Order: sequence, then C-alpha cells, then structure tokens
Amino acid sequence: MSDDSLESRSTKSLNLQPSDAGRLATLCGPLDRNIRQLEQRLGIHIKNRGHDFQLEGPQEGVRKGEALLTHLYAQIGGGATLDAKTLHLYLQEAGVTELVDGFSKNGDSDGDGASTHLRLWQKTVRPRGPRQTRFVRDLQSDDIDVNFAIGPAGTGKTYLAVACAVQALASDRVKRIFLVRPAVEVGEKLGFLPGDLTQKIDPYMQPLYDALFEMVGNERVERLIDRKVIEIAPLAYMRGRTLNEAFIILDESQNTTIAQMKMFLTRIGFGSKVAITGDLTQIDLGGNQQDQRSGLAHVIPLLKDIPGIHITRFNSRDVVRHPIVQRIVDAYEQDDRQQQ
Repeated sequence: MSDDSLESRSTKSLNLQPSDAGRLATLCGPLDRNIRQLEQRLGIHIKNRGHDFQLEGPQEGVRKGEALLTHLYAQIGGGATLDAKTLHLYLQEAGVTELVDGFSKNGDSDGDGASTHLRLWQKTVRPRGPRQTRFVRDLQSDDIDVNFAIGPAGTGKTYLAVACAVQALASDRVKRIFLVRPAVEVGEKLGFLPGDLTQKIDPYMQPLYDALFEMVGNERVERLIDRKVIEIAPLAYMRGRTLNEAFIILDESQNTTIAQMKMFLTRIGFGSKVAITGDLTQIDLGGNQQDQRSGLAHVIPLLKDIPGIHITRFNSRDVVRHPIVQRIVDAYEQDDRQQQ
C-alpha cells in the first residue's frame, strides 16, 4: 500500500450518548443490517461494543460515517424510526457539507444562512445531497431566471421544482404556477382515449398532480386550479401566451422538439422563474428528422453560457428512490458507453 493510501485512511472512536439500549437497537437494525448498509455505501468498516463505535477506512468516509451515526442516533431519540428508505435518504445526504460539519440546532441552515427547507402547506420538503441542494438554491436565487435540471429518473428534479413553485406561491413571490408537459406517449401508441379534452390529457399530467396533492392537499389544489392560480397543461397550450409573475415548470422536456423548446422559452415574462427538467436517456420522440430532434439536447449547448441561466446535472448517485434504481441507472449508463 502506498504512503498516499495510508495517509488517506483513518480510524475514529465514537461514543453515542445518552446510553439507551432501545435507541441503539433501532440504529443498528435487525442483525446490524443498518450498520452493514452504512459500511457498504461509505466504504468503511464499523465495529461496535454497545455504544462505543470504531470506524476505519478512507478519511472522508469515516468523517461522513461519524456525522451520520451521530445524527441518526439523535433523530431516533426524537421518536423517528430508521427503516431502509429513511436510511437510504440520509445516505443520499452524506455528501452535504452541513451533515459532515454538524447540523445547526434546528437543522434548517445550509451553512451560509440560506434555508434550503421548503415549508409548504402540507409538509416540509428538504433537498437530499449537494446537487439537490444547489438546484433548490438556484430556484430561489434572484440572479437565475431559468434553471435546467438534467438527469435520470428518481433524482427529485420535478418534485423539487414543484416544491419550489409552491413555496414561491405561498410566499407571494409569484402570482401563478404553470406546470407544463409535452403530451408524448412513452414508447407505445395509446390509440383513442375516451372523454373530453381534459380527461384525455390528464394521464400525461398525473405525476404533476400527485406532487401537488402531496404538498398542498387535494381540496386546496382543486380550488387553486379553479381560480387559474395553478394551471396544468400540455405544452401546446403555451403558444401565444406571455407569462408574467409566474413559476413555470416544463417537465419531461427531453420530449420537446427544437421548435417547441424555442416557443416555450419565449413565453417567459417579467418576474417569472422557470424550471426545465428532463432526462436525455429517455427521449420518446420518433425518428431522427430535424423536427423530431430533442429540444432539450439542442438547447443545452446553445444557452449554457448565457447569464441568468443555470444547468444542474444529476447522476445515479442522486437517485432517492429504492437503491436498486440507482444500480439500474448505472447499468444502463454503462451499456450506453459501450455502445458509443
């Protein structure tokens, strides 16, 4: 082993207090399952005898492990449980500076005094991981008007964009929310859909409704939609409109054509904030003709250096769904690289 490798490894002793057998059992999980998951994800070795823990491995992994164990133990003391999903979300957050350096007393600061908690009517949404945190900061920034979020499914792009839109509406920073999607079938033809126009397009918009209902509540969402404070519509409905003092989200933007993307971007009015989310590995447009090229793939290199526009690129490490989703994304990315 090289001297550099030796210098990058460390050992840390940690005593978790107050002494509480029940809390310790919850932290470790059945047959120490939680500890094994921490070891695997952080690349370290964890031994414990009661409340005395010893962490060994790469210095950064040990630092994160110490911060995670300390924080999780404190959270369990507040009555929280530690199931596989909860632990996975905390592990996603292991790269955030605030977790390693120590949470503020109420866990509400991102380290520079700016809150990244999104307090909404129904719940509080907290970004997980450094890229999610940066994406939320950018959406809250007065210096950035258009935010692109590009990356695989499950990285929280749409969910966080909707949460930021709801917070902006609740705090009167915008007057309206527009949630827009291109109505494109995912790799299959659905044929004739029964019902009126609203009933035909609702299946395409359902993920946006789901996020709103969770954050705002069904009854309030329905009232806001009735008053046109929130509009959920297919992209084609945006033509001819100029949207002032609005929070506008274009979801699944990889399925816009070049002409549609241009049309959408030229709808932006004064006092508006725009979030454009997409996954360039899941383009459902047919053919390679000029009019069927992805508008998202075309616009990113075109606008990347324009002031007031920012691009956040997510990857499989940012997936906050079941851990197997992260491994599936990795497998597809590896296959794409081999095909190139």
